[in-house]
Amino acid sequence: MAGPSDKARFYLEQHVPELNELERKKIFTREEISSIAKKRSDFEHIINARGSHPSDYVRYIHYEKNLDALRRKRIKRLGVKSTGSGHKNIFFIYNRGVRKFSGDLGLWMQYIEFARTEKAYKKLNEIFTAVVRLHPTKTALWIYAARYFMDTQADITNARSYMQRGLRFCKNSENLWLEYAKLETIYIGKIAGRRKILGLDIDRTQKVADEGFDADMITLPDVTAEDVNPSLGKEDGVDEEALQNLASTPVLTGAIPIAIFDSAMSQFHNDPALAENFFAMFAEFDQVPSVRRILQHVLDRLQQSSPTSVSTIICTFQMKLFGIHPTSPNFPPALGDSLELLNTAIQEHVGFKARLSEFGIRQIIPLLRATEETGEPALRKVLASSLRKYSRSLEDIGTGGNGDAIVEVVKSLQQAGKKEDAKRLVQSSQRQWGANEGLLLLQTSLNTYSKHL
Repeated sequence: MAGPSDKARFYLEQHVPELNELERKKIFTREEISSIAKKRSDFEHIINARGSHPSDYVRYIHYEKNLDALRRKRIKRLGVKSTGSGHKNIFFIYNRGVRKFSGDLGLWMQYIEFARTEKAYKKLNEIFTAVVRLHPTKTALWIYAARYFMDTQADITNARSYMQRGLRFCKNSENLWLEYAKLETIYIGKIAGRRKILGLDIDRTQKVADEGFDADMITLPDVTAEDVNPSLGKEDGVDEEALQNLASTPVLTGAIPIAIFDSAMSQFHNDPALAENFFAMFAEFDQVPSVRRILQHVLDRLQQSSPTSVSTIICTFQMKLFGIHPTSPNFPPALGDSLELLNTAIQEHVGFKARLSEFGIRQIIPLLRATEETGEPALRKVLASSLRKYSRSLEDIGTGGNGDAIVEVVKSLQQAGKKEDAKRLVQSSQRQWGANEGLLLLQTSLNTYSKHL
């Protein structure tokens, strides 16, 4: 069995042709070549010795990256060609590192990120295959791989394959179920977007009447290219029936996310909290054509399995207002029904009063901002009154009405990136609780943020 020195010598000998070429083309001087060889020798002896650590490989790789960057600059400045590749050396060291420390996920992730940066797609496929085979119960790896194939290569087949294989090993991971459904919803959005760009979402069988001119215009018969050349209708015409069938495929109707949701609910025994998470995730895709159907299916399942749960109330509230703009005539009655539902739930579910009150605050603030932009004074009054009501309700349950519970909500909104909502809540709360120290500090930080916008 070869010792550490023999292994180091073996790997160092593989660099000899590369170093000779660098010296021959005067990319590096003889002294620099000697320094490079010595540095590599030191690293090779360290990583081949007993007691080596993944950080030793990381330092070796960092040195090779810097060396490769210098080599590239020299080649560009001198205008010479070099057959050597520093990336090949780096990949080789990474591969040796993950084989020796296969359980170190940090090293694996650095390997993956380097391959992504270098756009080594074939190499990435090999890395993903190897890492999930060694760590099949790590849900983050399955999600990462699926996202990579979807976002970088637009490969839904591979992305879907990783999600489905991951669920075989991690069927009790709620996050993996949610991410799989999210992946399929994103795919629906991409397909729908392409159809819109190509004009395939328009129903050509319906004629749009020009109401402003029909009364005073003479109606002329429609003349198409097929009337001039009948053969076009048979050869080059648009197959309307095929387009209609395409629009009703399971991919576009939301059947796949629905199937994932149903499977997840069966796996987790109709957990209402999980259904609420699915609903919140789907609701983010308000531009996807089939999202209303998906949301209604989630709500129907909740109402059937847990009709009195808080999650059902929360989803019902959101469904009543989903997709309705504050300027729509349907908005006031929908808002009234939603607020009545929430007010009743707060009275009946005393143990969940704080959660429902906070939910009401989070829902009303963006609606209040929207009505201010559209100029609806009556709606603003109702929403502002409801905001104060839910704020008082939350404080009564929390810290005795001094505004500290609202401070926590404001911090949460800030952390979620909802700076405008946080600012609005601070302004509203200061009218109720005055000079609360926490609110004053948050107001200062929000003002500072606004100046940098």
